[in-house]
Amino acid sequence: MAFEGLSEKLQGVFKKLKGKGVLTEADINEAMREVRLALLEADVNFKVVKDFVAKVKEESLGEEVMASLTPAQQVIKIVNDQLVELMGGTSSKLTYSPKGFTVILMVGLQGSGKTTTSGKLAYYLKNSGKKPMLAACDVYRPAAIDQLEIVGKSVDVPVFTMRDCKKPELIAEKACEEAQYKGYDVLIVDTSGRMHIDDELMDELVSIKNITKPHEILLVVDAMTGQDAVNVAEGFNEKLGIDGLIMTKLDGDTRGGAALSAKAVTGKPIKFVGVGEKFDALEPFYPDRMASRILGMGDMLSLIEKAQEAYDDEKAAALEKKMRKNEFTLEDYLDQFAQIKNMGGIGKLLGMMPGMSGKGMQDIDLDKSEKEFIHMEAIIQSMTKEERRNPSILNASRRKRISRGCGLPVSKINQLIRKYEETKKMMKQFTTAPKHRRNKMFRGF
Repeated sequence: MAFEGLSEKLQGVFKKLKGKGVLTEADINEAMREVRLALLEADVNFKVVKDFVAKVKEESLGEEVMASLTPAQQVIKIVNDQLVELMGGTSSKLTYSPKGFTVILMVGLQGSGKTTTSGKLAYYLKNSGKKPMLAACDVYRPAAIDQLEIVGKSVDVPVFTMRDCKKPELIAEKACEEAQYKGYDVLIVDTSGRMHIDDELMDELVSIKNITKPHEILLVVDAMTGQDAVNVAEGFNEKLGIDGLIMTKLDGDTRGGAALSAKAVTGKPIKFVGVGEKFDALEPFYPDRMASRILGMGDMLSLIEKAQEAYDDEKAAALEKKMRKNEFTLEDYLDQFAQIKNMGGIGKLLGMMPGMSGKGMQDIDLDKSEKEFIHMEAIIQSMTKEERRNPSILNASRRKRISRGCGLPVSKINQLIRKYEETKKMMKQFTTAPKHRRNKMFRGF
């Protein structure tokens, strides 16, 4: 989980501060030493750490803070505000051409995940109401064109290719013409990468840039490479001029130093982060939400947005109607599990909740929780339609048959039925609540 070590250490620092009724300058100095060490251990750029700690210390020693009733909370707020500022202040959105046709140039080193990320971006834009096309301009890496075509097919976005052409500039030019002719409003150009920055790569990218006149040049970097990712961003920005970064594998980087250093070092914002392998695992980067998660305060806005994406008005209305008639079935129960999976799974959801980062997550066996979901699905899917809709007919012989079908002991089936009955009883109580409260309950179920 991103920032896990940093989050745990910072929360430890603040816990010590909260234990003191009055803060002295010595307390602040000690806290800042620990904050500095935590940031350095998280692989944050040394100069960035130095400037960050100096700003926090200066504000924390202000008269207003020291004289307040809750100085520890004031210090936490200052750290939060400075973290937000460090990562860019506000979310930096994609910009689109006012002419109606936008070219996005995807650049980066080999192995950064550029091709897959191009597909994820196409998927994101498509779900945002855009009509994207992908262009395969990596003519050097074996099977690069095949990979992009597979990615394009997976997200149902067309891919422009010229397999016999070895001039990426010409392919990009023809792709622009084709996309505009066919009415696509965004062209995502997947370019070739190298093992390191060289003049040949940059000259090629500059040529593509001059021909396509992109509205956005996005650099794809691997968060797990730490400060190397920031150095790469500096190099690309100096020679090509980038508009923003897409940081992949942020979910696998427990330190997170690259994400904290990138904006301060390059002056360019992180626009998206990759948080998983699936095509929907590309998310806009929100500095304020990330700072909140680092400090253990959760990310409730993202959690709500995930719920709204998975939430179906018609299904919720139908579910409420069923509950009022006492017709909540095991099929409905299974459907609720599907909605949780659509929201990214229990681990991802818990990570967005206040107090659930670092040690808060260690007490929860996520593998066991995910496994329980899989077992419940297997059990319900091993039932007949009649059994799912009327669980009261599940006698001993039926349960043994279901046990054989799903490969789980009868005790697991009994456990599921008990949980289902408890849920049904609880949801029955919801129907007696006032309408405005009821809507909220069913929306969050």
